[in-house]
Amino acid sequence: MIQQDNLLSFLLNSINKIILSTGFANVEIGNIIMIIVGIMFIYLAIKKEWEPMLLVPIGFGMIVGNIPFLEGTDVGIKEEGTVLNILYSGVRHGWYPPLVFLGIGAMTDFSSLISNPKLLLIGAAAQFGIFGAYAIALAFGFPANEAGAIGIIGGADGPTAIFVTSILSPHLLGAIAVSAYSYMALVPVIQPPVMRLLTTKKERLIHMKKPRAVTQTEKVVFPIMGLLLTTFIVPSGLPLLGMLFFGNLLKESGVTNRLADTAKGPMIDIVTILLGFTVGASTQAAFFLTTKSIFIFMLGAFSFIIATAAGVMFVKIFNLFLKGENKINPLIGNAGVSAVPASARVSHMMGLKYDPTNYLIMHAMGPNVAGVIGSAVAAGIILSFLS
Repeated sequence: MIQQDNLLSFLLNSINKIILSTGFANVEIGNIIMIIVGIMFIYLAIKKEWEPMLLVPIGFGMIVGNIPFLEGTDVGIKEEGTVLNILYSGVRHGWYPPLVFLGIGAMTDFSSLISNPKLLLIGAAAQFGIFGAYAIALAFGFPANEAGAIGIIGGADGPTAIFVTSILSPHLLGAIAVSAYSYMALVPVIQPPVMRLLTTKKERLIHMKKPRAVTQTEKVVFPIMGLLLTTFIVPSGLPLLGMLFFGNLLKESGVTNRLADTAKGPMIDIVTILLGFTVGASTQAAFFLTTKSIFIFMLGAFSFIIATAAGVMFVKIFNLFLKGENKINPLIGNAGVSAVPASARVSHMMGLKYDPTNYLIMHAMGPNVAGVIGSAVAAGIILSFLS
């Protein structure tokens, strides 16, 4: 009889432990909210086709990261030594972003920028969003290191934001990474109203002259000279800029096609999956749903708007010194942010809307790829005086 009582007690105790270890027993309202947000990300990626390569991994990662479990179970992304935690090391220690830049370099054609170097200035002007957001964050009382990490969202460059934040403010990685990738996906929503507000109908109809043909020699020399010029000025940007220009040299050399294909294909796909998924999983409600995170998300939107406006306004001012066919359509000013090729596509679609014969895509790619370089240089500048 005593044996039966002990067995019954053991079984009841075991059942109780199983129940207490389930997600149903440990769920909090924050988990539900973040799971819903993750589902929304997946919906927007599939239904609206807003950057699905980013939003699907991030959205699903959000769901995984917010499955509730009993404390001490050691399955979450924040617990040292777990599988998710090890995969997240690539984000936490900044390994993934340079590899992404290698792939971006291998798939980027800098011909538009080489043929019209003054478009580089538009990419530089758009980085004002980074420093503007940095100043605003400081004004709101954020420490300098956190303000620098928040400001980088304005470059609309997720890998750069992760790289800078992993060095300056690792505790803000989840909030800043999700903000940066969210605004990259929302480029078609955020930028057009700003572009319409700041341009006149006459300016939107400007036709730009056809870019000149670029030689193979120029394409090969560009990544070498680009690396030397940028990294000698900002050595702190070397991990990103070095990999970006290396990837581009692999593409343009003509003798390393297999390496270029790997960098821009399987490798960047694998890294994007791991980066997006682990960034999403890092948004555990207990760490992510805070007043600071929500405020960072708001500042990120503001910095992105500043960057877009700065690019458009720079072109308008620049046009005062240009004549005839040398004038630049201000609609490509938005492409100075680093969201490649989404922001260039927005420039093109806006141009076609006002004139079906005005093809801006090749012109917009100039400041767009310049924005990739510009955001990495801006990151290096921020790191040089804050790290």
